[in-house]
Amino acid sequence: MRVEDEIRAKLEEAFAPSVLTVLDESEQHRGHAGYQEGGQSHFRVAIRADSFREMNRLARHRAVHSALGPELIGRIHALALEIDG
Repeated sequence: MRVEDEIRAKLEEAFAPSVLTVLDESEQHRGHAGYQEGGQSHFRVAIRADSFREMNRLARHRAVHSALGPELIGRIHALALEIDG
């Protein structure tokens, strides 16, 4: 399974978001640190879910990282998050 699909599946399961976009931006980072041939290293996630409504920015980021888990986070070089409640 592609990393992009793993991210999507874990976030859908954890938050049942009303909006979820997962973009692999790896190609934009070709030649930079962490770039891997074939991509799957740099991602941008936009997510909106009711469960984020009462959380501050730091708590939202921690919740997403927790949902993805250390194994998956360890395979990602860069993760840009846009989180809304």
